[in-house]
Amino acid sequence: MKKFMINCFVHLKEICYLSDMDILENMVKNLLKYESEVHKLLSTYESAGKSRIIRLDESYKELDGLSIEQDELFREALRCVENGLFRAAHVLAWAGFIDFLHSILALHIPQIKNKKEKWKISKKEDFREYPDFQIIEAAKDVGILNKSEMKTLKGLLSKRNECAHPSDYFPDLNETLGYISELLKRIKILQMRIKEK
Repeated sequence: MKKFMINCFVHLKEICYLSDMDILENMVKNLLKYESEVHKLLSTYESAGKSRIIRLDESYKELDGLSIEQDELFREALRCVENGLFRAAHVLAWAGFIDFLHSILALHIPQIKNKKEKWKISKKEDFREYPDFQIIEAAKDVGILNKSEMKTLKGLLSKRNECAHPSDYFPDLNETLGYISELLKRIKILQMRIKEK
């Protein structure tokens, strides 16, 4: 809409006298303010998808404390939400979360080697060789997650899998924002737990 208004402004500028320019500039400014207010109002309604997407700035603020790779994966997930690519958003958000979990597990390699004797791990990237389901269990085995958290993460992984593979599951805006929010909350909980130790 902004692009449309700017184009209109340029064309009107060409046909109007210079003295009328102040009036046109004020009109365009007022239209931009109006658009902003309409989006704020509509963002409170569930079915107002495009207006609600404008409000993702709060989700972007939640990305503090992540690595560059994790931050980028979550940003890509949020960009998918902005463009209505909800299944892709689930997959990218999970990728950001599992990379975070790999980072935590990398701090516990000796304990993991004791629990998972067949695993060949010496650095964070080695965890990528193992299925996410097993990664979640390893995190529980070394005390990073409790049983309830493990079950919850397995459920979130199942949702990710439904989105990554052919299925009849097509999440909407609310489900997708909820999914991303849940993963970010889990990261915050784990970050606080690490600081306490």
